[in-house]
Amino acid sequence: MPAISRNPIHVVLDNLRSAFNVGSIFRTADAGAVAHMHLCGMTSYPPNRKLEKTALGALDYVPWTHHADTGSAIAKLREEGIACVAIETVDGAVGHTAFAWPRPVAIVFGNEVTGIAPETVALCDAVVHIPMRGHKNTINVATAFGVVMYEILRQWEAPAAKG
Repeated sequence: MPAISRNPIHVVLDNLRSAFNVGSIFRTADAGAVAHMHLCGMTSYPPNRKLEKTALGALDYVPWTHHADTGSAIAKLREEGIACVAIETVDGAVGHTAFAWPRPVAIVFGNEVTGIAPETVALCDAVVHIPMRGHKNTINVATAFGVVMYEILRQWEAPAAKG
């Protein structure tokens, strides 16, 4: 496989419980040519049969690192000058299309049930949410990742962003 130009997007998964969701995120991350996946805490990481089944080979193409905890991953990214943005439905969060996505960026997604721990949100530079229109205040984390990643790419590819 020839090398590809990667987008400066880092994906931080904070204690995701479903290997299937992680595998799906790997597939979408490959489609968007993200720079790196950071799999934190109890988040599944290779080798894992369920993850591999859902990723459909994307594990071979998306660079990844497992971190014992999310806080240390965020600290390392911030030391490298990468803005960290939590994706969470909390008061004060900015809508994902209204937010001006910095480059490079790390987007942090939390556990499917509990979300991102408040102390982890506090480590981030900003908090962004995807507006919900229905009765539930949530969508699947893998779906949320795709929505956010493609909005980042849309903004970066806009004529004004190319400047």
